[in-house]
Amino acid sequence: MKSKQFISDWSDWIILFFLGIVWGTSFILIKKSLIAFDNIQVAGLRILISSLAFLPIVLYDWKRINWKKWDKLLIIGILGNGIPPFLFASAQTKLSSSLAGVLNAMTTIFTLLVAILFFKRKWNFYHLIGVLVGFGGALMIILYNNKLEGNFYYALLVIVATMFYAFGGNIVNARLGDVKPLHISAVSLFFLMPVGLIAVGTSDFFEVMKTNPDAWSSLSAAFVLAIVNTVISSVLFYRLIQQTSAVFASTTTYLIPVFAVFMGVLDGESFYPIYFVSLLLIMIGVYLTKK
Repeated sequence: MKSKQFISDWSDWIILFFLGIVWGTSFILIKKSLIAFDNIQVAGLRILISSLAFLPIVLYDWKRINWKKWDKLLIIGILGNGIPPFLFASAQTKLSSSLAGVLNAMTTIFTLLVAILFFKRKWNFYHLIGVLVGFGGALMIILYNNKLEGNFYYALLVIVATMFYAFGGNIVNARLGDVKPLHISAVSLFFLMPVGLIAVGTSDFFEVMKTNPDAWSSLSAAFVLAIVNTVISSVLFYRLIQQTSAVFASTTTYLIPVFAVFMGVLDGESFYPIYFVSLLLIMIGVYLTKK
């Protein structure tokens, strides 16, 4: 029993690190997708490609899916994969990928807040200090970047997206523990297929593909974003939530900013010293919320 528990614990950590690395590259992929496409198209492509990838699974497992919980699965789809892609794509029309990655670290702090306020999770003094420190770090980087670039509104879009992630993670942990992670991901994104079709189909997507020389490279970035960073990662994430907790799973945010900043700097983005101070405060806040 001990060996099995040891293997299980290690598999959880491996998944955690994999998700941190993969999701850390999401922001640079969004940036590359935005070279040829607008923010609505990028979000729409991410949703459409992901839902089409899951479609065979939904059809094959149709009778084995717990359709009694369709409403919760729909909510998960909207909160986790419906609204955030549009918010991040819109935010990154003005924000650097590294800054978006840093602000994404607020997911863990919001996950704890949602768990306390809506799911009766117990809290302590460390949690309170962690939330305050984390918010202080986020506010510092938002205000400083707004002074440089004047994009306060776009930074708030990322913060709102992390709030949606927080609600989604807690609902999975509290209400969908008996549903297979594959079914959670597949069905929640299956419900969103019309959103992706409308976002892409009503745009000038095909005209862009014909006339923009960067279209295929941007489409490739969107494809990787959908298949690896959404389809594969969402299944692993929901499995991790069920095996551990929403708060443990959300600690991928320790790794996501590191890889987001690394990829952004490699791509020539500026990363000011105060950003490191802000990131450190957010990470301290995340650490305290886990105590």
